[in-house]
Amino acid sequence: MSTLSLARLLFAITAGTHFLFVALTLGLAALVAIMQTRAVMTGSEVRMRMVRYWGQLYVINYAVGIVTGLLMEFQFGLNWPGLTDRARDVFGAPLAMETLGAFFVESTFLGLWIFGWHQLNRWAHLALIWVVTLTAYTSAYFILVANGFLRHPVGFVRVGGELRVDSAAKLFTNPTALLPLVHITGAAFLVAGFFMAGISAWHLRRGVGADLEFFRRSLRVGLVAVVLAIVPAVLSGVFQFDYVPDDGGSMFSEAIGDVMLAGAAWMFGVAIAALVKLPFTGWLLRGRVFLRVVMMTLPVPYVAVLTGWIFRESGRQPWLIVGVLRTEDAVRPMSHAAMLTTVVGISALFVVLAVVNITLLRQYARRGPDGPTLGRVEPAESIEPVPSF
Repeated sequence: MSTLSLARLLFAITAGTHFLFVALTLGLAALVAIMQTRAVMTGSEVRMRMVRYWGQLYVINYAVGIVTGLLMEFQFGLNWPGLTDRARDVFGAPLAMETLGAFFVESTFLGLWIFGWHQLNRWAHLALIWVVTLTAYTSAYFILVANGFLRHPVGFVRVGGELRVDSAAKLFTNPTALLPLVHITGAAFLVAGFFMAGISAWHLRRGVGADLEFFRRSLRVGLVAVVLAIVPAVLSGVFQFDYVPDDGGSMFSEAIGDVMLAGAAWMFGVAIAALVKLPFTGWLLRGRVFLRVVMMTLPVPYVAVLTGWIFRESGRQPWLIVGVLRTEDAVRPMSHAAMLTTVVGISALFVVLAVVNITLLRQYARRGPDGPTLGRVEPAESIEPVPSF
């Protein structure tokens, strides 16, 4: 492979893998916030246990996802200096705003939420998770603004060899940013919904005794999220086709598109079955075949969002910024051996992080609702009196 192809491969690996973390983080953040709102308003102990259980899985995925984001930014600056040099204002501004949101506001308030479980009153603690959730979606919007500019450059002027912001309104209302925001939101709810439903179905099939009510409620939350998100996710994806560059109908794009559509069709079928079953609690829990199908569907939204992203981005080539900057003109002039070493090294780190994340999620998911350490009240240790002399 050429140096350019290796650089593109590395960006695809890092951005695609990081996106899988982001999809679950966005979806789980919103669902945890909704569950905590209901728990605070009703005083339900079961719902608060749900917040702790699913919140811990959210925190694990968020923590590992932050590391993948840092690695992605590292290779982004290392391999593509032409983009940052030519479009630092118009492309860098939304990225800088995303960094401020994700690494300062979101992470700070998430830390307060994690460690303030018993130090703050319930309403203040609830407000924290909503700040985290809204900041997460705001950060996603800024990323989509930057990405949308690459695909449909608007709101800029050329000043010498650089691109400068001419209209912030056009830049931040770019249809290639707004439409994907709706699509990503729907996709995130599908990922998180099937994540919750799949884990809950696994526990229900095993038979969890006293935890039956816990996972019954969790299953319903996950399936309701799926039912509500499937149509907006599909329709907003269809509306984006007008902005997908035509690569001449290559076999690669057709294969990726078929996988994407197959995944969407499968999820749509499960959503229809869930819509029929949800009003009937007994039927929902007794349907062991349906529970197995839900378990099998857990990885499907991951495959769908990844293939959808590849399908959306691959047609832009040979342009990095369509009609403005070619990909080959933006890559760093680096030896083939150095670029190959970078690809192997960073890809290996991503594999390790992915394995760590899957292992931790699996371990804590299997423990059940009494396993999370998030929000746990540790029993006070007995203190022996100091002997007097």
